[in-house]
Amino acid sequence: MDFEDDIRNALTVLHKGGTLLYPTDTVWGLGCDATNYMAVNKVYGLKRRVESKSLIILLESFESLSNYVKRIPDITYDLLDSIDSPVTIIYSNAWNLPENVIAKDGTIGIRIVKEKFCQDLIRAFGRPIVSTSANISGEHTPSVFNQISEEIKNDVDYVVKYKQDVFTPSRPSTIIRLFESGHYTMIRN
Repeated sequence: MDFEDDIRNALTVLHKGGTLLYPTDTVWGLGCDATNYMAVNKVYGLKRRVESKSLIILLESFESLSNYVKRIPDITYDLLDSIDSPVTIIYSNAWNLPENVIAKDGTIGIRIVKEKFCQDLIRAFGRPIVSTSANISGEHTPSVFNQISEEIKNDVDYVVKYKQDVFTPSRPSTIIRLFESGHYTMIRN
């Protein structure tokens, strides 16, 4: 199976409200259509995670950010451009997303991916994809595919083949809380 087959298969699952196990620009992720309430609930179930602990979404470009954040601080692009590693930014005033993706305080964590598979998949899908580490809540975050539990692999609707044979450990993204004022706080570096 090649890259394009994986994209097609993943798209079919996303359109049906299913769940994916897929490589991101950081660690392997559990994902689904971030705009589908029921699909998001499936991801919470896979992780055995309480809904009060919010999820992040992936976008393919900076231009699509305004579709999910009402007011984007002026500093956002410069901040994203100045950090070489993958960065997740927590924004205020999330919108156009189901309530189980948005945190209780109205914030949303968003990462604009630079990895080709994710970019191509999200662009073809036309909507953001949920991304959360491919583990049960509280367990070790796997940094390569072969560290993911068989339970997770068996419970998702589709396991992407691309990058399963990459054994270079990856790490989670940097996380920044960006306030509407333009001030920000580093949460995880």
